[in-house]
Order: sequence, then structure tokens, then C-alpha cells
Amino acid sequence: MNWPKLSTQNIKLRVFEALSKNLNYRSENILGIPATYLDTDIFYDDAPFLKDAPFLSTLVANPNHIGCHTLEGEKEPIFKGTQEMERDLVRICAEEIFAAEPGTYDGYVASGGTEANIEACWVYRNYFMKERHAKADEIVLLYSQDSHYSFPKAGNLLSLRSVIFGVHPETRETDIADLEKKLLEEIKRGAKYFIVNVNLSTTMFGSVDDIDKITDLLHLLNVEYKLHIDAAFGGFIYPFTKEGSHHNFSNPHVSSITIDGHKMLQAPYGTGIFLVRKNMIPYVCTEEASYVQGKDYTLCGSRSGANAICVWMILHMHGSTGWTVKMHHLLDKTTSLCHALNEMDVEYYRHPQLNIVTIKSKYISPALAAKFTLVPDNHDDPKWYKIVVMPHVKQGILDNFLNQLSGELLNRRVFQHRGD
Repeated sequence: MNWPKLSTQNIKLRVFEALSKNLNYRSENILGIPATYLDTDIFYDDAPFLKDAPFLSTLVANPNHIGCHTLEGEKEPIFKGTQEMERDLVRICAEEIFAAEPGTYDGYVASGGTEANIEACWVYRNYFMKERHAKADEIVLLYSQDSHYSFPKAGNLLSLRSVIFGVHPETRETDIADLEKKLLEEIKRGAKYFIVNVNLSTTMFGSVDDIDKITDLLHLLNVEYKLHIDAAFGGFIYPFTKEGSHHNFSNPHVSSITIDGHKMLQAPYGTGIFLVRKNMIPYVCTEEASYVQGKDYTLCGSRSGANAICVWMILHMHGSTGWTVKMHHLLDKTTSLCHALNEMDVEYYRHPQLNIVTIKSKYISPALAAKFTLVPDNHDDPKWYKIVVMPHVKQGILDNFLNQLSGELLNRRVFQHRGD
């Protein structure tokens, strides 16, 4: 990973240069586009601060990045400048972060991780139907019990049967025996093709699925599959904190990856990123979008070009070195929290390369959980509460939480001792 850190001035110049390559609603002869700049009664296009605000200027200009701009061939010329920047953003994510070879991938900035995960399932369902002449009931969507809810949503939307395998209740590791059992049952039922999700990392625990154990089993059972990595949370931290990871495109078994800019990257919501190996995204080409030059290959269709610009800006504000330092700083703070929990004999789960700590609910009172906005695994009957050490989580907040937790545990132990 070696993309450069740019100065604020250079970032501003690059964005305004890209905007200058787009057609301008204010000065060009644009009659056929069902869109325009943002409403000037609310968004002042002549506000003096805009000249120093490249993201806000892009937002006001309102470029539409409909389609997939990494594909060869004709593109919409109207917003070509900012689309070039999205293409560079996809390059950084695919090549620099997830080890893809140049020219071996496609991708786009989606509305979020949910869309990107559904897009992957859509691509592979259509691939199996077209290339293997598969029937819907011969295709299975396979994911763990800790996977994001976007996968049952994808199964529902795409009429795919979801098969959910277990994880160890303490370590959150894949239950390989259960996975093997579920695979054999599905094969016996007539399933021939599998869309497999691997988590990097899970939303509740920050756990990372063992990709090698999963693919080894798939190969042992001679299963035909396409493998997707849901890195919506871990995609902008794990590659910077874990050396020698196989959760990337250097692994030949990986077909696609989801990452989210609006989590670790602190980008606005609507900055999910879908990455997929070359020659796969055409399976979801919407031919009926004939008025779109280059057609549409995305689930959302029209989408804001400003979101792509924002993610590009954030990555270049830090550079690969600066971003690595920032992620390790979060890890250090998370490790410090875990040391304090160890001293209190509090049971929790934490993956060492990630910044999520999930504590067993028996140690957390409902009042403490509410006061510090801890998120339960289940609001009706919580068994775990999670803490996510994000950039806004200052050490003082963590210290305050630990002090109050310690006080509650001490009072509980004194009460129990008196009862005994």
C-alpha cells in the first residue's frame, strides 16, 4: 500500500480540475438530462466559502455517477471528470488495499455495504443461471450466523435459499463441522452451486471468518462456488493491522469484496464500495437502461458523485502511511480497554486486529448500557453488549465507563458476599 498523502491545496486542485471536465448545468447547453444543480434557494452556489470546499462544491454541482466506470467502452460524457476520480478511488481500494492486479477488477461506490453485498449475490446468481443453466433451487446462499442481515435480505430479494452455519459461542470461529453438515445436506437435496460469504469482520463481534478453512472444505467436497468477502466494517482497518492476510484478491478463491467508507473512513453515509473480479459485473447489466450511455450494472442506478469524491479526498488527506498509523492508534486504545477488563475479570470477545470489544451481558447493567450507548446483540434478550472504539471515542469516555463498571461490579460482589 503506497498511495500518496496530498496537501489540502493539491486535493482541492484535483477536485476542481475534475469538476471542470464535467458539463456545467449553468453554462452548457444541457436540455435532455432529468436533473440539475442543487436548489439554489437552499444551497447557495455563489457562497464565497465554496471556493475552498471541494466536497461541498461537488455536492452542489450534483454529478450523477450512474453505471460502472471501470468497464471498457462508452461512458456518460457529462460527468467524466468526477467519474475519473471514482475510477481512481476504486483502483486504490482494489490494488493498494486488497492486492488486485491492475486491470483485473471492476467496482463502484454504492449506497452502502448492504447494497454491495446484495450486488455480489445478484452477480453470482445470474452467473450460475447463465453459465451453468442453474435453476433457482440449485443455488444456495451460504453464510454464518454472525453475518450481516443484508444476506437474508439478498436471499429474500433474489429467491435464493439461505443456509446458515454456526460459530463457536465464545471464540466466534466458524463451526467447520456444522458447515460440513449443512453442505452435505444441501448437496443431498440437489444444490449444485453455492454463493459463500466470508466476514471481515462481523458487525456485532468484529470476528473474522477463517477463509482458508472454509475454502479447504469447499474444495474437499468438490463444491462449485463463488466467494464474497463482507469487509464493510473491517475493510479499512484489517488490511492495515494484519500482515499476510488472505482476505484479498491475491487469494484466487476470492471473487468480490464489500467495504464501507462511512464506518472507519468517517465518510458520509452512502459510501459503500463494491469490488469484483473482471468479467463478472456484466452478468447484472440492465440492457433496458438504453438511454444510459454504457448501460447500468448497479443495484441503485443513479448515485451521487460527491460521495466518491469525498472518499478519494479522505484517503489522500492521510496517505497509506498516515492511515496505517491512525488504525494502529485505535488498536492501541482498544488493547488498553481490554487490559482494564482483564483486571476486572470481565469476559469479552475481541479480535486482536480490530477495534470492537463485545462484553457478556451479565457484567453490564441495563442502566450502564443505556448511559454509554452500548449496542446489544438482541434488544429483547441481550447476551452481549459491544463497544466500538471509533475516532470519537476519547480516552476520558472509556475511563469513565470503566470506573462506573468497576463500581457496579464491586457493589454487586459486596451484596453477594453479604448474602452469603
